[in-house]
Amino acid sequence: MVMDDLFSIRSTEGLEILDSRGNPTLRVIVTTAGGVSASGDAPAGASKGSREAVEVRDPDRLGGMGVLRAVNNVKDYVNPALRGMDVRDQANIDGLLKELDITPNKSRIGGNVTIATSIAVAKAAAKASGMELFRYLGGVFNTIPIPLLNVINGGLHGGNKLKVQEFILIPHGFNYFSDSLMAAVEIYKRLKQELISKYGKIYTGLGDEGGFSPPLEKVDDALGLLSKVIEELGYKGKVSLGIDAAATDFYDNSKGKYEVDGKFMTSGELIDYYISLASRYDLLYIEDPFQEDDLQSFSELNSKLTRTMVVGDDLYTTNVEYLRKGLSLKTTKGVIVKPNQVGTLTETFQFCREAMDGNNKLVVSHRSGETEDSFTADLAVALSAHYVKTGAPARGERTAKYNRLLEIEKTYHLEYRGKIGLR
Repeated sequence: MVMDDLFSIRSTEGLEILDSRGNPTLRVIVTTAGGVSASGDAPAGASKGSREAVEVRDPDRLGGMGVLRAVNNVKDYVNPALRGMDVRDQANIDGLLKELDITPNKSRIGGNVTIATSIAVAKAAAKASGMELFRYLGGVFNTIPIPLLNVINGGLHGGNKLKVQEFILIPHGFNYFSDSLMAAVEIYKRLKQELISKYGKIYTGLGDEGGFSPPLEKVDDALGLLSKVIEELGYKGKVSLGIDAAATDFYDNSKGKYEVDGKFMTSGELIDYYISLASRYDLLYIEDPFQEDDLQSFSELNSKLTRTMVVGDDLYTTNVEYLRKGLSLKTTKGVIVKPNQVGTLTETFQFCREAMDGNNKLVVSHRSGETEDSFTADLAVALSAHYVKTGAPARGERTAKYNRLLEIEKTYHLEYRGKIGLR
């Protein structure tokens, strides 16, 4: 076998598979002439920014959710274009995927096609090179990120009156990732018992990301409950809290106001509300506190909160064009990194470099519709991200990421971000 055959792409195939919601999604399998094969999956979000790369789906199949059109796009466009290319040439392959699509939002062949292919190419290159994926993507000097665990659901992820979408545990006060994760597991288990005792077992069913959706109505109810459990278990000061507001979803365009806790608030009133929450709770993290076009309010809140990190997701959608606007206004101290929002790994890495140059911390994130692939974990370690966001410590598509991080920590003895500190 010629060594180059190990890296030369022989075929690129698409497969319709199921995600964690039971919806179809796309898997792309890249095989080299030397017989190395690897796959990449396209995740899908429920709460999406309007600027995200577009998924190509089948309007006439499975309630509009099928992906056979995407499978055919892999066969008709991607496979012939990539044949013979070197899997190590990630930038050129990703550039070719963008050229094949030609649209600004990947709507021709599909952002689900481009990201699944991009991931499969990277995994094939790592495998053919005999390297761990995180090493191949990120080099030698890596760290394990602090996990952000979504344990109470509201908004589009919940079935209650909570407008805020996620209530998050941040176990940062530990020397090892394994210790931080197990502390979060203990809190999660105690939270379940609290919910059973207060509301009954029916309210301990799991949401898309493994969190609970109890019949709570106000943000204070959720943060107060989590604070109580953390303190009772002796983790006060070691485990802090965060929220993903996903405020675009509770912004009323007709009124120009946000609806939270049963009342409408102006941007200014919502800023005061968040500042009040941060002063009353150990709240280290606020994601998407305003709708995605309200950069001025992001900037104002960011300037007024020192310890609490304001983070942009829908604001940026992992896209440097929108990131640059935000950086110029100092809108955030952290960015969400979701490769499927932009469509290729090369664009994702460019976004991460510019975010870090702008003094923003990286939060590598899953999507609510996930697969069992642990790619998110390897990517977070490769980037030495400060945080990784991959749901509650439950459901196989979430625990696959945590288990991969546990494996990496044990095998390679990488330093945990919590030990380094929150700086």
